[in-house]
Amino acid sequence: MRLCVFTEPQQGASYGDLLRVARHTQDCGFDGFFRSDHYLTMGGDGLPGPTDAWLTLAALAVQTERIRLGTLVTSATFRLPGPLAISVAQVDAMSGGRVELGLGTGWYAEEHSAYGIPFPPLGERFDRLTEQLEVITGLWRTEPGGAFRHTGRHYQVADSPGLPKPVQRPYPPLIIGGKGATRTPRLAARYADEFNVPFASVEDVRRSYAAVRKACADAGRGDDRPLTLSAALTVVCGRDDAEVRRRADAIGRDPAELRESGAGVVGTPEQVSEQLRAYAELGASRFFLQVLDLSDLDHLDLIAAEVAPLL
Repeated sequence: MRLCVFTEPQQGASYGDLLRVARHTQDCGFDGFFRSDHYLTMGGDGLPGPTDAWLTLAALAVQTERIRLGTLVTSATFRLPGPLAISVAQVDAMSGGRVELGLGTGWYAEEHSAYGIPFPPLGERFDRLTEQLEVITGLWRTEPGGAFRHTGRHYQVADSPGLPKPVQRPYPPLIIGGKGATRTPRLAARYADEFNVPFASVEDVRRSYAAVRKACADAGRGDDRPLTLSAALTVVCGRDDAEVRRRADAIGRDPAELRESGAGVVGTPEQVSEQLRAYAELGASRFFLQVLDLSDLDHLDLIAAEVAPLL
């Protein structure tokens, strides 16, 4: 079972903050450091302001050595597929093959209007996501000396050499996630290496995993191309109830609400590990633990020292 640290820098973090957490994540022995891809805070002042996800990961690629790096998830509305394929391939090379691309439709309308980014209706965003996956994987799969072409409703690619190639072949792992019952599982079955369900209860995750397994069966995807299952959950862990409450207060969350909603794992190391095992029994083999207080490195120490061994 693999544990990753998952951050939300749009809530207020400089690159220096992210570098410190990423290096500590590596020192603690976590599997990866992932970040959201957002341009606007969802609460508070968000100071000092957003950091670009792929610029951040490029810098972290050369300032870390072991951990996996990626987005959970990049919005398909933010970048054109060709330039995104170039960026991810370059960061993959800079990291020595440690990058993963999470890609989704985008959902936060306010950040689009705040920075002048078009925000089409959901149906069109799904169509664009599908085409982006076609283009990005097509570019990466094109053999050197070949040419990739795509004629779609939203994107047209003519005689592209599909360069540069990522270090990981045929390309970096693709993560697709969400709670949709139909289109998201189908896209995951077709393109993804990993299917992620964010901030959901055990029962909701059970339904989502069943949907993606059915989609894989319908698409004829077999054991020769296994799909990793994962979950993203807010984590609030403390050595005792007082420390749990202090950490929950620091991020403006109520421990009982987090537990009841299923959006997080809360409690002592024993309680957190027990909650994670419930998701593992459904098939989850990787967890993205959302850490919202980036100043609290002791939180990472505690999870690495006392939660991870119990899993």
